[in-house]
Amino acid sequence: MNSLFRLDGRIALVTGASGGLGAHFATVLADAGAVVALGARRRDRLLSVAEDIKMRGGHAGIFEMDVSLPESIDSSFNQIESELGTVDLLINNAGVAIGQSALDVTDADWDMVLNTNLKGAWAVAQQAAKRLVVAQRSGVIINIASILAYRVAKGVSPYAASKAALVQLTKSLALEWARYQIRVNAIAPGYFLTEMNRDFFTTKSESRETLIKNIPQRRIGNPEELSGTLLLLASDASSYMTGSTIVVDGGHMQASL
Repeated sequence: MNSLFRLDGRIALVTGASGGLGAHFATVLADAGAVVALGARRRDRLLSVAEDIKMRGGHAGIFEMDVSLPESIDSSFNQIESELGTVDLLINNAGVAIGQSALDVTDADWDMVLNTNLKGAWAVAQQAAKRLVVAQRSGVIINIASILAYRVAKGVSPYAASKAALVQLTKSLALEWARYQIRVNAIAPGYFLTEMNRDFFTTKSESRETLIKNIPQRRIGNPEELSGTLLLLASDASSYMTGSTIVVDGGHMQASL
């Protein structure tokens, strides 16, 4: 049964791999046997993640990539193909968020979030798919969405809009690319402990307690609790799944707003 979730021989690209969930995803894929291309803007952070993977016996390469810039995406894919091979497993994880009232969001704020979370994910997915089609190879794309694609919270309008669109994009690409044996699915995490939110969730406050109280399991998730879902969608264990979004949120979606 363990072999069903193995990724030996796969070339995986993880965007936003310099920290947080991206670094965790990259490590999980490498532990499962994939050769991992780490993509992000911060080279120093990528070096640290790559070193950790290599110390665990895995294989990883670093590639500076800004998903909001088409030329950066194209250049990175060329480099990955030259050094590792054709990417046949993509984790579209790069994302940004701002915490502002909708009345205060500027055009620049909106464009920054949408260009990274939606347009960037689209551009990277399209680049990966085009190269798979040329190589006549099957592949897997996993988009990292959010429960905010389905429910609302204050101060994150651009982020919520981008993630809702990403879920719909996942379905659209799955429909179009199934003929090429390219599966496209998504994961919609709830609240997980990362570097970005560690201070908020480790410091007692009324807002923190209110948020956690609204999660039926009465806690936030640990990145390790996304590993099984990631391996399911990345491996042949989900060979008949495409266009699906799996919510992992401790029951948060079932709680009243």
